[in-house]
Amino acid sequence: MVFTKPIRFVCSVFSFTLMIVTAFTLLQPLNAQSEETVESENSSPIPVQPIQPTQLENTRPLDPKNSLLSLQGGQRLMSAADNAIASDNYKLANQKLQEARQIFNQLSNFHSQLAASFSGIDNRLADNQRTKALETAQMRDQATYQLALVHRAQNQPELAVPLLVQIISSQQPTRDLGKKAYQQLLELGFVDIPYPRSSENGQSPTSSQSLN
Repeated sequence: MVFTKPIRFVCSVFSFTLMIVTAFTLLQPLNAQSEETVESENSSPIPVQPIQPTQLENTRPLDPKNSLLSLQGGQRLMSAADNAIASDNYKLANQKLQEARQIFNQLSNFHSQLAASFSGIDNRLADNQRTKALETAQMRDQATYQLALVHRAQNQPELAVPLLVQIISSQQPTRDLGKKAYQQLLELGFVDIPYPRSSENGQSPTSSQSLN
């Protein structure tokens, strides 16, 4: 019985100490979380710029005066080829005509695709694109014809014949450019029957070979 009070005192101290340790353990995560919250609130967030849709006024349209992908761009190449031919620079003329032919062909294909896409949906738009397709196809065939003449001037008939056949297939033999292409084939000896035939004197049409 003499040691009852000291034992109770020790138990009381131990219980008090245990309560302090438990409280400290429970409060520590809360303090850490509070510190993280304060740090997060004090830190400067990185501004995020929203993606703006493209504004119509900011778009850059194709400029016919500068863009090659236009009727005017192809015509400029044709003019450069004419100047090269006038200077007997057939190599440069060949290059410019090849480029013009490619551009006109691309334009014709693009307009044809648009015409087909809008056919039955917006006939006015489809007709407009179909007209542009025909116009650029005509320019393509003219560039092809000039290129065939350049090959003839360079004594390269084997390169001229395929181009002339392409023109007839595209233009049809009854149209003016188709007739000229067939006449070239006749003069080259690739065909031997004149067209159109002369019903009166039996003479073949005059030669259409000219680079001007």
